[in-house]
Amino acid sequence: MKRLTLVKIHMLLASFMLPAAFMFLLTGGLYTWGIKGSYNTEQIEIALTTPLAADAPALQALVESELDARGLDAPSGAAKVKKGGTSFKLEWTGADLDVVLEPTTDPLVAKLSVKDTTWYRNFVQLHKAKGGTAFKVYAAALAIALFIILLSGFIMSVQVPALKRQTLVTSVTGLIVFFVVAAIS
Repeated sequence: MKRLTLVKIHMLLASFMLPAAFMFLLTGGLYTWGIKGSYNTEQIEIALTTPLAADAPALQALVESELDARGLDAPSGAAKVKKGGTSFKLEWTGADLDVVLEPTTDPLVAKLSVKDTTWYRNFVQLHKAKGGTAFKVYAAALAIALFIILLSGFIMSVQVPALKRQTLVTSVTGLIVFFVVAAIS
């Protein structure tokens, strides 16, 4: 491939994907150090006619009904029933909203925790693939674009005789460091 074509691909992909790459770099780097963002949480008691059961579709329907009554959209992720011993709860996470539905000591009362994400936590949730399909496709496109950017940069460096040896040594060194750090972590 001609060098000018590689430079154009490299430059255009880098320019187009810079905002998404910055979001992933920032949220991933800060998450590593425990900075995850926060929620505005509301606790809601729900009166029941029958006790809750660990039935995912029924629990999800109850949550959807309660959210709809409050004018809230359902979370963008998947709902899951988590069991531990004899207890259970429904957890449903998304980019904008997380909810947890669980029984209380009173079998005819359930507790619904509605956790509204702050703006930063929303980006963390997107980073964690809790967004909708459109953002998941966009994130996959970013991953492909980053690979192409790195590959085109490598190819351009290898094409320059004065940089070829340095590029190959640096690449092998990077590979070794990756495996060493992964092994000791």
